[in-house]
Amino acid sequence: MKGYVQVYTGKGKTTASLGLAVRAAGAGLRVYIVQFLRKGDCSEIKALSKFENITIEQYGLGNGLKGEPSEEDKAAGARGYEKLCAVLKENQHDLVIAEEANVAVSCNLFTEKDLLDLIDMKPDNVEFIITGRGASQSVMDKADLVTEINEIK
Repeated sequence: MKGYVQVYTGKGKTTASLGLAVRAAGAGLRVYIVQFLRKGDCSEIKALSKFENITIEQYGLGNGLKGEPSEEDKAAGARGYEKLCAVLKENQHDLVIAEEANVAVSCNLFTEKDLLDLIDMKPDNVEFIITGRGASQSVMDKADLVTEINEIK
């Protein structure tokens, strides 16, 4: 089965990607989620930790990245990026979610080319979800599906 590259942007992108993670886990698939900007025991961490086949790791410092990222922010982002590379290369997961990866690029935690390289290294069988506002045109062009979630009311 071919795995696709999906980009979720707008309001509700994390909720959409986590819903897909829950559905995949319910079907017995293995899920890996990297959160580039979050840190802490938030509600999704508590809920997803109940699934044996979902791994979620955080590489944010919890400071919201207002302004230029600190060296610590950049180092944490680099660690998350390297882990994501390793996860894709190991090909042990069916669904991989890079939460707020587009924002990580816009905050200079890693480059647009780095994100495009992740898409290139994705094994054919892996579904790869990239979330975050401000997806570059290059990332959207390379994706199989781009969903912009807009609030109506």
